[in-house]
Amino acid sequence: MLKILLVDDHAIVREGFKRLFADAGGFEVVAESGDAASALEAVHRLAPDIAVLDLSLGRGASGLALLSQIKEQAPGTQCVMMSMHDDPGLVLRALEFGARGYVSKAVAPDELVGLLRRVAEGEVVLSSDLTPTHSATSRPVGLTARERDTLRGLLSDLPPKAIAMDLDISVKTLYRHRANLMEKLGARTQGDLVRIARERGLLLEG
Repeated sequence: MLKILLVDDHAIVREGFKRLFADAGGFEVVAESGDAASALEAVHRLAPDIAVLDLSLGRGASGLALLSQIKEQAPGTQCVMMSMHDDPGLVLRALEFGARGYVSKAVAPDELVGLLRRVAEGEVVLSSDLTPTHSATSRPVGLTARERDTLRGLLSDLPPKAIAMDLDISVKTLYRHRANLMEKLGARTQGDLVRIARERGLLLEG
């Protein structure tokens, strides 16, 4: 019997997964959580075999950050990311952080069950709607130290003038860096930029 931890900030989604695993047989959902803190507590207390983690946990929280914590604190628990996003950068980022699989929420329920069984057998899996272009042939987006500093400033509550002063650049240069970051990450607005940066865990690296 595989012990499963479900982590998703939507209770109705967790309930659907619980029913799926109950019907499939061979799985026991030992805990469910809507946030990182309670998920980590469950990992330490129950030592689940597999943690199924939503990429976006609400209020700007990132499933990638939780993944990193679980892999550091409980390496015996295998992690599978679930997301509505099939961005190749996100897929690779999750695998780099130690995920044993990345599953799109668009996949059929029976496929998810099969994928988790394969993870338990030691495989690294991707759902069938993620083509090779989404995985092996793509490369993650990396940021320079200057780009990360600029991104941290943009994610803060400081006004542009204060951010530019902290970075020892002009406001005009700050806006140019912001435009470059938006183009690099495929963001159309600064709100998109903030969301993408958090979801991809771009500031978790050094």
